[in-house]
Amino acid sequence: MTSISPALVSYRKVLYLAIPIILANLTQPLMSAVDTAVAGHLPGAHHLAGVALGSLFFNLLFWVFGFLRMGTTGVVAQYFGAGKAESIVLTVGRGVLIATAIGLLILLLQRPLVNGGLALLGASSEAAEQARLYAYGRIWSAPFTLTNYVILGWLLGCQRVRVALAIQILINIVNLAAVLVFVYGLDWGVSGIGRATALADLSGMTVGAVLLWRTYRVQLSAIRWAEVIEPAALRRLIQINGHIFVRTACLLATFAWFTHLGAKQGDALLAANAILLNFLSFTSYGLDGFAHAAETLSGAAVGQRNANRLARVIRVCMVWGLIGSLLYMLVYSLAGVNLIGLLTDQQDIGELARRYLVWAVLAPLVSMPAYLYDGVFIGATRTRPLMFIMLGCSAAFLALSLALLPLWGNHGLWLSFLIFNGLRGAGLALALRPTIYRPLAGSNA
Repeated sequence: MTSISPALVSYRKVLYLAIPIILANLTQPLMSAVDTAVAGHLPGAHHLAGVALGSLFFNLLFWVFGFLRMGTTGVVAQYFGAGKAESIVLTVGRGVLIATAIGLLILLLQRPLVNGGLALLGASSEAAEQARLYAYGRIWSAPFTLTNYVILGWLLGCQRVRVALAIQILINIVNLAAVLVFVYGLDWGVSGIGRATALADLSGMTVGAVLLWRTYRVQLSAIRWAEVIEPAALRRLIQINGHIFVRTACLLATFAWFTHLGAKQGDALLAANAILLNFLSFTSYGLDGFAHAAETLSGAAVGQRNANRLARVIRVCMVWGLIGSLLYMLVYSLAGVNLIGLLTDQQDIGELARRYLVWAVLAPLVSMPAYLYDGVFIGATRTRPLMFIMLGCSAAFLALSLALLPLWGNHGLWLSFLIFNGLRGAGLALALRPTIYRPLAGSNA
């Protein structure tokens, strides 16, 4: 394969990849916003509470399986860089197989999953009943949602970010139309909101499947089932996904522990921390665009066995990540107080949030390297060190939070959280040379 100059990884190229991903990320809250708005106009607060509870349940459930997207992107990006179309098709086929199996298992176990999950989240009996109606309508989306993760991973791995954005927009349009028809036209109530989301995910999966067929019709026609379930390749994909699963579970556990320690300090402080965590969510929507660009381009560089190109990818993405994080810091410094005012009109909660605003201001700069290096390691499919570093950093956060919370209260909790993210970035930076660069050393491809 012809060598590609590192200079071709330009600042414009990274921005070209990152902006559609950022926009696609921003479409994700729109589905919840539509569901919330419709439920908020149904009589009684229990409808809105039920949809909010049900949405949280599915966000947590599906987030755990985010490895289907990340694992697919890394492997596909490497085959894309190496120009191996048949291997891309086989990778997507294996991903769809795993996603379908997990989706069907969720459907099979839907009753204990829904009842157990909602019981853990806690709610009044009326809200819990509405949440169950929503959940039993939406749970049929499980195979479609998880397959969409694989399709999204394929599109990002092949650097088709505008198509990925278009599919996300389509899903949101279908969701909006279906919610209006099911709730106001068919009078299905909260159950209709859940079914509308399932239909939207089905529409996205259908478009993605058609696009996959049109792109790889020749390869798909010639593919053999035995190649899809080839043990060594399937084992490798499952291993990569397993590492990312553990990494994601640790991240979820860290957020859950952070929330738990906040709750122990009182409802007002719990609410104030939740407001500031919204700042972190907005930060991740932006910086994840550059992380996904790093993921895609790093995978392609590793697929080409080109260490110089990989170094260029990391350098360019880091520059954009630094610019993005500084912009977030500037916005939060200048407008953070006003943003808190938009998120709550309760004086005591707003005052507490403003007291700890400094941590939300610092978070983008401290967290950015962790986000970017996550993308590099996933793109390079070096997921074992990613998993072990996350395990170590999560253990460090647990120890730090228990030590610093009694000393400095909520400031100690936030400091522990920022150290956690800082350690993630530092650990991955140290692991970069031995786990990624060294295997590429001496390659001029």
